Amino acid sequence: MIEVNQVSKRFGQLQAVDNVTFSVAQGDFLALLGPNGAGKTTLVEMIEGLSTPNSGTIVLQGTKTWAQHSNELRHMMGVSLQETQLVDRLTVRETLRLFGSFYGIGNRQCDDVLALLNLEEKASHFVNQLSGGQRQKCTLGLALIHRPQILILDEPTTGLDPQSRREIWEILQHLKAEKVTMILTTHYMEEAQTLCNRIVMMNQGRIIASGTFQELLLKYAPDEIVQFSLESPQSTPVLDQIPGLHTFDWDAETGSGTLKLAHIHEGLSPFLAQLSAQNLTLKQLECRQQTLDDLFLALAGRGLND
Repeated sequence: MIEVNQVSKRFGQLQAVDNVTFSVAQGDFLALLGPNGAGKTTLVEMIEGLSTPNSGTIVLQGTKTWAQHSNELRHMMGVSLQETQLVDRLTVRETLRLFGSFYGIGNRQCDDVLALLNLEEKASHFVNQLSGGQRQKCTLGLALIHRPQILILDEPTTGLDPQSRREIWEILQHLKAEKVTMILTTHYMEEAQTLCNRIVMMNQGRIIASGTFQELLLKYAPDEIVQFSLESPQSTPVLDQIPGLHTFDWDAETGSGTLKLAHIHEGLSPFLAQLSAQNLTLKQLECRQQTLDDLFLALAGRGLND
């Protein structure tokens, strides 16, 4: 469905995208992840036809390029940018009808989109009367109004509360069931893991890793994490002979530590036993898999939001 082959983009001395190659099959949901400045937005703008690569090719549906098939591609692609300015004194229904008119779409389809977004009760409200989550739903509706085959969303849930974010997830999962193809840029690990079956990680304009979430964890961050703090921060625990212990980092100032273990279920009991033997009392304990931010710290030396 989408073929990106050796694509590069430069702005003056800045190499924003550097020889990037990947593909997205029909019906796939792909998360494009990376820290700020990694080149994600520049890359999706080229896929959307808003920008032209300096080199390389982008082909959609096997043969179509923006240079030769721009009108057809606009009708098959829905786009939601990082920031979308809506007309405050138009109602939600008027806004959807306006964008629908660009595609020759009647009122019935606007009503279908309102139902999908669960915005029927807000249809007659002005856009500036919407909450942040409702406004973001409206923006998503503009990308969906013409029933696109390809959907590109650039950080669609940034700044939303957890409930609003999950409502948008439900909408996107409905589209996934209908075999819509999507590229999603996001800083939320849970969002990528919940919605997307493949992940591409970028840093400094290049792809540094790709695969499913579990494939990436297994390859780049297989250790599991135990984070803890003690009631007596001045006490430094002695931790050894714990099965599968790879590293132990201790912060004497905060009285907290981090262990990386091959398997938590094997190492947790010996860890607790050693604390008890030293008369040390836990204040806080968290056991978890590594996250996408952990992966970026391992791969790129900085986190997703840096």
